[in-house]
Amino acid sequence: MSGRICQVCAAPLADRGRGRTSLYCSAACRQRAYRHRRTATDQPAADVLADIERRVRTLALQPPHAFRSDAEDLAAAVRKLRRLAARNVTRIAVTKTAERPPEADGEANFAALVEPHRKWLHLHCYRMVGSYDDAEDLVQETLLRAWRDRSGFEGRAAPRTWLYRIATNTCIDHLRRTGRRPRRYDPVPGIESGSGEPPDRLPWLQPYPDRLLDELSADDEQPETAAESRETVELVFLAALQHLPPRQRAVLIFRDVLGRPVEEAAKLMDMSVAASNSALQRARQTLRERLPRRRTDWAAGQHSQQERDIVRRYMAAAERADLSMMADLLGADVVVTMPPNPVWFAGRDALLQQLGRVFDPASPGYFGRWRHLPVRANRQPAVAGYVQRPGTSVYRAQLVDVLRIEAGHIVEITTFEAHLVTAFGLPLRLPAERSADGDR
Repeated sequence: MSGRICQVCAAPLADRGRGRTSLYCSAACRQRAYRHRRTATDQPAADVLADIERRVRTLALQPPHAFRSDAEDLAAAVRKLRRLAARNVTRIAVTKTAERPPEADGEANFAALVEPHRKWLHLHCYRMVGSYDDAEDLVQETLLRAWRDRSGFEGRAAPRTWLYRIATNTCIDHLRRTGRRPRRYDPVPGIESGSGEPPDRLPWLQPYPDRLLDELSADDEQPETAAESRETVELVFLAALQHLPPRQRAVLIFRDVLGRPVEEAAKLMDMSVAASNSALQRARQTLRERLPRRRTDWAAGQHSQQERDIVRRYMAAAERADLSMMADLLGADVVVTMPPNPVWFAGRDALLQQLGRVFDPASPGYFGRWRHLPVRANRQPAVAGYVQRPGTSVYRAQLVDVLRIEAGHIVEITTFEAHLVTAFGLPLRLPAERSADGDR
């Protein structure tokens, strides 16, 4: 045992090893704690707003590392204000849930009913909204709605089907509240982004760790294998989904991703079969316009050795500050985006020019020494990047790079914020010393 106790019932907690630290001894305690948080008195929105105003007034662009740290703190405060707005401003749901949650003999039975479907709900919400962090909040909101309505459920639908319906309506409410729409990147003063066409900007887009996708099949007796296949979770597919209106998005996910029959998909969306088919055809047409030409290498293992070699060389090029090695890996038209930041690059020359400043110790833009750990996200190769700033003794998480590789070259790099390394079971800091196998 670890010596820690459940934060709800004070029962001893077992040591789970690597990964996230458990706070509760059971699913029932987790649900009870979440309901308590949602009914407890929130920090007044005025106080959060005052904190944001203070941070904005004191925000300085130099030195760069201090600016990044302050900007991340500011972003966290803004997310807190957004959560308060979602709870207190829009209290009436845009959609209605016709089917009500299952009859349960108390919290333990309810938790036992919904817990086997939590991971699938998280992936479903992630695919609907494109954000890992938002998906976690939306799963909790889904289960809260289910708990509130549990007494009226008559068991006519399978539990997962019923939960999918509640989750979908919860996501549609969220999408309509936030009004998120993809836009084009704008030029950034002081940065040469390249002569290519600005890519779509999706500030909310985040990666999904492959380790969670692997757990779906391992934990489920009847996994929906198509739902976690490479073709339906790659970032290019997720980005294309974000161009669809919420209901078209949901219909396409039910039909083409989850493989649900047309009648069931229509019922889940409270639509006629004809309306469901019409929405599906419009959604498919939009995706055909947004997705690259269908590839033949969706199978994860087909080019796995080549991908591993490219990732190894990519990490080595960054750690050695070797621009020549990096240039050999990049496609001529490589595109780099950095959600939620406004920085982007289109073309190998523009990216190498920026990397030259980042890698050069004599440059004002020098970051420090890099170290990377290989991970996988959205069934794509990825790396978690850590940087040792000059004068410091540890490597701090800086980014997560998700790579899209075609024809032996990196054609797209999507760089995400440092805090997401924890979703991959990695720490925010690494020691500076090298281990026996040669890692720093």
